[in-house]
Amino acid sequence: MAKPYPNHPQLRGNFAPLRMEADVADVIIRGEMPTDLDVSYYRNGPDPQFAPRGAHHWFGGDGMLHKFKIADGRVSYRNRWVRTVKWKLEHDAGESLFSAFNPMENDPSVAGVETDGLANTNVVWHGDKLLALEEGHEPFEIDPDTLDSVGTWTFDGKFKGPMTAHPKMDPKTGEMLFFGYMADGPFSDAISYQTVDGAGELTRSELFHAPYASMVHDFITTDEHVIFPIFPLTGSLDRAMKGEPAFAWEPDKGTHIGIMPRNGSVDDIRWFTTDACYVFHPMNAYTEGNKIIAHVMQFEEAPLFPHADGSKADPEKANARLCEWTFDLGDNSNNVQRRYLDDITGEFPRLDERFAGNDYKQGYYAASTSRDGGMGFNAIAHHDFAKGNRNLYELPEGDLTGEPVFVPRNKSAPEGEGYLLTTVYRGAENRSDLAVFDAENISDGPLACAELPHRVPHGFHGNWKYNS
Repeated sequence: MAKPYPNHPQLRGNFAPLRMEADVADVIIRGEMPTDLDVSYYRNGPDPQFAPRGAHHWFGGDGMLHKFKIADGRVSYRNRWVRTVKWKLEHDAGESLFSAFNPMENDPSVAGVETDGLANTNVVWHGDKLLALEEGHEPFEIDPDTLDSVGTWTFDGKFKGPMTAHPKMDPKTGEMLFFGYMADGPFSDAISYQTVDGAGELTRSELFHAPYASMVHDFITTDEHVIFPIFPLTGSLDRAMKGEPAFAWEPDKGTHIGIMPRNGSVDDIRWFTTDACYVFHPMNAYTEGNKIIAHVMQFEEAPLFPHADGSKADPEKANARLCEWTFDLGDNSNNVQRRYLDDITGEFPRLDERFAGNDYKQGYYAASTSRDGGMGFNAIAHHDFAKGNRNLYELPEGDLTGEPVFVPRNKSAPEGEGYLLTTVYRGAENRSDLAVFDAENISDGPLACAELPHRVPHGFHGNWKYNS
């Protein structure tokens, strides 16, 4: 018998698990869905199948995929859990057996069981495969039509180890670039780096050691460089064994950012340093002569995790803002120039991916006009780097948005000409919409909303593919 979930802030409201799989063949549309939008949009996020074992953390929920197929002005919907080893064992047992971050709290019945992860963070389309990702294991293949679980994908047996949930796709070469942290085992300082060609063939794999063991959620690439940011959200096996936070904020260690030429190797990494800060997600970066310009959503300290002494993060510092980093490769100082470009809180930055790693002008992110932190994103922001301004759409009171994902109007459309897709939680109705915006005029509000009869719980990331 399933047990009640604890009264935890990350298990209430729209964080609460959906706990069901559903199909809606023809979703009700409010407004006019663009008839030239012919894509399937996939969104991933954590949805714990059962009440958690041990301390709960949002990142520890089972992966659940949501698919919206948009064609001919109509939308169909489907959601499915990812059938990982963990999910299957717990489904059979009728309760949680694994602790999110502390294996010492696992049920004795799963001692020594090797899992294939949670597959709960992102979902990408590459090499004709749909891959559900988290950062501690290999990718997990999903059938793009049915959302049925296929299983772990190791690039024809050539790859083993953790893979970031945020690989980068090179729009010019079709390559997928990715890394994995703690690649030598839990809490190690080893980081791997891989490239996969457009056909899905693993072409490169290297290993290097970071200045310390850290939670490295994402990285940054340009058409000439790979950027590995190491922030002082440290991982410690010693702390975990003592029942202390496995991941914790240690600002005295500072921030270290490694830059590698893409035509070089890990032996060519040059380390830059700056004061402690944290970034879950960059927007984009590009190389311009001897300089690299990167745009990131920067926190003054990491949210969602405690300090090493167990104290909570400072809520005033645990709010991200759009920030520009500049690296001068011709300067011997190894310093990083940082400046904020906006004063509004935001996260989940995206761009027109056809310009990933290159000079670009348009960026988008979920925003909060109240600076209450957490997942309280009540607005969508469009930042125009050419004009140096920001447009904003604020949702009705009580509604919250997820990550805005850009889809070009067509394959040859100019940068930024297209649509933004995002899930919106309608607080007063306790359900969700798929909202579609004109990306050039977001302040006008959505062109159309596909109205689901149920919630899409707060989640992480999504991507799309053409239907044909």
